[in-house]
Amino acid sequence: MTGLAQAITGLHVVALARRLIGARLDVEDAGGMIVETEAYAQDDPASHSFRGPTARNAAMFGLAARAYVYRSYGIHLCLNVTAGGGGAVLIRALIPDRGLPAMQARRGSAMLCNGPGRLTQALAVRPDDDGAPLDGPRLRIVLSDPVADLLVGPRIGISRAQDLPWRFGHARAGGFSRPFPR
Repeated sequence: MTGLAQAITGLHVVALARRLIGARLDVEDAGGMIVETEAYAQDDPASHSFRGPTARNAAMFGLAARAYVYRSYGIHLCLNVTAGGGGAVLIRALIPDRGLPAMQARRGSAMLCNGPGRLTQALAVRPDDDGAPLDGPRLRIVLSDPVADLLVGPRIGISRAQDLPWRFGHARAGGFSRPFPR
């Protein structure tokens, strides 16, 4: 088992979502600090895994520390970190600090990574990254010290289990996909 997998295996998906705040995410030539996440558990009606394993959500039922990549509304790719057992954490935003020219060229906009679709486009996440280890040569997450000051709020853009406070943000950062409620 790799370092990342060892560090996160056994964490409940909510604990993983909190733990990923402040971590570094790199995809080849571009990356930055994760500042916003959302948790999705297997018993959560808003989760893709709620109805059990399918070809689409297979990565969620595999090993922890893998990428779960899916297309949202048939348009945007979304990148998640698997927790194992049907859970995954959506990476909603990061503060980019590496590969900015490449990200700007991919996005064609100043808004680079403040939203899951923008983030995957800026980082050049691909559908075939689904199931890939997140400590490999292409995709890499490096955990930092846990962030003490977190913002907590309801998840965004879902129609079920909207009341769960499973969205997390770095309290001393900006660049969120949407503001947190005060």
